[in-house]
Amino acid sequence: MTKTRIAAIDIGTNSIRCIVAEVVKDGHFKVLDDEKVTVRLGENLTKTGLISETAADRAQEAVRRFRILLDGFKVASVEAIATSAVRNAANGSELVAALTKELGHEVRIISGEEEAELAASSALFNFDMSGKRFVMADIGGGSLELVTAFGNHIEECYTLDLGTVLMTERFLVNDPIRPAEMQQLQRHVRECLKTIFADEKVAVNTIIGSGGSMTSLGAMVMNKRGDAYSSVHGYEVLRSDVVHLLAMLMRKDLKARRLVPGLNPDRADIITAGIAVINELMKLLGANRLLVNERGIREGLIIRAMKRLGVMPEVTPPRNWRDSVLEFARSCQVDETHALHVARLALSVFDSLALPFSLKKNDRKLLEAAAILHDAGYFISYGSHHKHSYHLIRHADLFGFSPREHELMAQIARYHRKSVPKRKHECFQALREKDRQLVSRLGGILRMADGLDRRRAGFVQEVQCEFGGTVITLKLESIENISVEVFGGNSKKDLFEKAFGAGVVFVT
Repeated sequence: MTKTRIAAIDIGTNSIRCIVAEVVKDGHFKVLDDEKVTVRLGENLTKTGLISETAADRAQEAVRRFRILLDGFKVASVEAIATSAVRNAANGSELVAALTKELGHEVRIISGEEEAELAASSALFNFDMSGKRFVMADIGGGSLELVTAFGNHIEECYTLDLGTVLMTERFLVNDPIRPAEMQQLQRHVRECLKTIFADEKVAVNTIIGSGGSMTSLGAMVMNKRGDAYSSVHGYEVLRSDVVHLLAMLMRKDLKARRLVPGLNPDRADIITAGIAVINELMKLLGANRLLVNERGIREGLIIRAMKRLGVMPEVTPPRNWRDSVLEFARSCQVDETHALHVARLALSVFDSLALPFSLKKNDRKLLEAAAILHDAGYFISYGSHHKHSYHLIRHADLFGFSPREHELMAQIARYHRKSVPKRKHECFQALREKDRQLVSRLGGILRMADGLDRRRAGFVQEVQCEFGGTVITLKLESIENISVEVFGGNSKKDLFEKAFGAGVVFVT
């Protein structure tokens, strides 16, 4: 079967990025390649009004290499756009003509409003914000795009010349940065933001942020917290994190900023301006948290191309986490009947223990997802399949889960068999203490529930759980002889008993 492959190229003020994706089914795709080249088209643009010859040469070299890449992937459709720097430069059209020739596909200069719409498409595809008012923000080298939305409904799109390269060149000329320079930048950002929010006080709790400064922010905060998740996509950053990070960056010169953990050294000269813009935006909107969208405009281009090619419905049905988990389970050829039965048994136990052990609604979601996916590792091999499940879940593109939740789910599934958590298990030890306890408790429930379906036949129909302080009694309902299942439960109750500090007794 011929596979449809699409490429999206975003020619920005600071860098050019190319993403190659393959259409799978039901309006979804998988990324085959994602490459970034720093070209700095916006270099000295504010002074000269022109894209320099050296920057144009860097861009053409990057696009020339991308063309070879796309030919190798046999890409069927290419969406290539140029944004702020090319849009504002007097010689932008000239460069676009040269890049179109090098690429062999049309490169279009798009408006700031279209940039905002593309960023919004990606955010709505990746985050469940139903019933909430929020703002999507994409900050590039030349401009800041903002979209206000309620649920899946976009309200307004705005574009402002507040990009990181532009703000750095205009305000932050000294090294280290002087406080007076930063104050001027902050004042300018506030004035610009107030022009678009003058008629209405927009108050939101959450911003969904994309672009290099946003992903760098997520990576630096993740490193500072000591988290070691596989991605910053969906990572939550608090306003206090932004305030403290900006203060730290202001104390450092360029050489020291290049050594900040989590920050790409190539971005060290412009990151302070980016964090300052983010800080002012969060302050004006009263937003306390920011969710990092690692995909952004390029993914918006992929979604647009898929709609144009008729491989994605124009109106995409609302996504939810459970459908995403089931879809991934099926792609790993999981025994769905067994997985769903284990999930049902595990949730019955969870619901009985939620109140006495202060387990939360979101913990239930993690347990259900891990239970559905606990045998995903069979897709690799039977031997050590619990470890394969861990890696598959950790890196799976699942909708509605943060990087922390991905890690917790993966570890809950990993401990459904074989060894319980140990000191030598580095991934487990890297978790915060509260998360280690949660993995042990939810992993203990899943491990025992899996034992209660030892023959994968659903013979244990119901589980009633009674908590009696030092003993937890599980009453098992069945019309079959379930001695094998009771044996399975007894052999896999070790982690549960340790995590909850109580013995387990099975009653049939």
